[in-house]
Order: sequence, then C-alpha cells, then structure tokens
Amino acid sequence: EFQGIKKFIAEDPTLKVKQDEDTGQTILSGMGELHLEVIVSRMQREFGMSVNVGKPQVVYRESIENEVEALGLFDNEVAGQHHYGEVRLRLKPLPRGTENRFVSELTDESIPEIYIPVIEKGVMESLESGALMNYPVVDVEAALTGGSFKESQGSELAYTVSASLACKEALKKGSPYLLDPLMKVEVFVPESFVGDVIGDLSARSGKIEAIKHKTAGLQAITAVLPLAQMFGYSTSLRSATQGRGVFTMKFSHFDRC
Repeated sequence: EFQGIKKFIAEDPTLKVKQDEDTGQTILSGMGELHLEVIVSRMQREFGMSVNVGKPQVVYRESIENEVEALGLFDNEVAGQHHYGEVRLRLKPLPRGTENRFVSELTDESIPEIYIPVIEKGVMESLESGALMNYPVVDVEAALTGGSFKESQGSELAYTVSASLACKEALKKGSPYLLDPLMKVEVFVPESFVGDVIGDLSARSGKIEAIKHKTAGLQAITAVLPLAQMFGYSTSLRSATQGRGVFTMKFSHFDRC
C-alpha cells in the first residue's frame, strides 16, 4: 500500500506523508480538501486500497506577541562524562512573512565560538514545534545574548540541549498565538447568484477583495478566507448556485485571525 503513496509523492512534491507512531495512522498533507480527495480516490482506483478517511485537519503556524529572554542550562552526567552548557536567548517577533533568523550578540568569550553553530541548530530545531499546539513557529528572531562555559565539560550535546531549553521557555513566555493559513479563492457564478455567494463567503469569515464581470453573464468574486472555513465549500457552492458555480483556491499567506 505504501508503494502507492510513494508513487503519488514522487509525482506531486506538495503531497507529504508521515506516520503517527501513537495511533498508527498514516497522515497525508496536501494543498486542500479537494487535493486530498483526488489522492484518496486514486489510491482506491489505481491500487485497490481500502481507505478509512478522517476529517481533514488544518496545519497552522505559531508566533509570539512579546519580546522575551530565557535561560537554558544543561549540567548533567551522560555515559560517565559530565556535560555543561548554559545559554541565554532573547526571542522577539518579526514582521509577518520574515521567517525565522538566529543572530549571535556575544561580545565576549563566555561561550567558545565553536559552539555557536550547535546553539543555532538547537534553537532552529526547537522552533519547529511551538508552545501552544506544537505547530511550527514563524517570524521570530532568536538572539544569543549570553551564557557560560566550563573547561573540559563543554560539549555539543550540552549546548544543543541548553539552547533548546532556553528557546522552549522563551516561546512559553512570549504570549504565543496561532496563525491561520489564508487561501485566495476565486468563485465564478452567474450574476443572479452573486448575493448568495457573497453572503456565504462572508459567513465563513471571508474578506471580499473584488467582484468582476466576466463573459457570458458570469461574475468572478475574489476573496481571502481561512482554510478551516473552506471545508465542505464545494457542496455549499453547488447548493447555492444550482450546480452552476465553480471556484479555484490557492494558498495566500499565514496571518492571525
């Protein structure tokens, strides 16, 4: 069965798959509800798979509201050897869409330069799982502001772990919040259905950006909506337009809703 999934992944780089070790479920991630429906249909048709499909889930992002500092300390014995590392970080929010970045602001030799890359690695890996719901963290700057080192006890392990601990603590203190994936939706409908369609989009927290006249009496409505509000939209649109409406949808950006 997994050979079939691997075939689809090879054909479509936007399709992702992972195994949930706790539940044994195979989780497919794609560009939207219709995308996943097509993949499931192909799995059943081309490979004869018996597929039990759960309700789609939205993959959010996380960020932080406030600038915060935190300290991470690893001071333990591992495999008969003592490891020590202390890291102080400052996390601050960046403008939306900036992505994450790491900077070192050390002005002394409190931590040997050789450990800076492993501290960055520990921070960046920690940002892959936020403090709220374990979604990836975006648009955050992590600055290394201080720390300490003990001769013969410093190690890559100690500084990777202490950086991760400092980052996790800062994420908790920074007033974390969720970012919704927002989709740009274009709906094509006969003019007589425009009012009903706009009403439905607005009820789904949609922001109408434009309404344009197309050929043959069609109107094109452009809106931006949270992906979570788009589940089941195909059925809703068919019902509202007597089967005469169609729509396209693509990812726009992440933002707070």
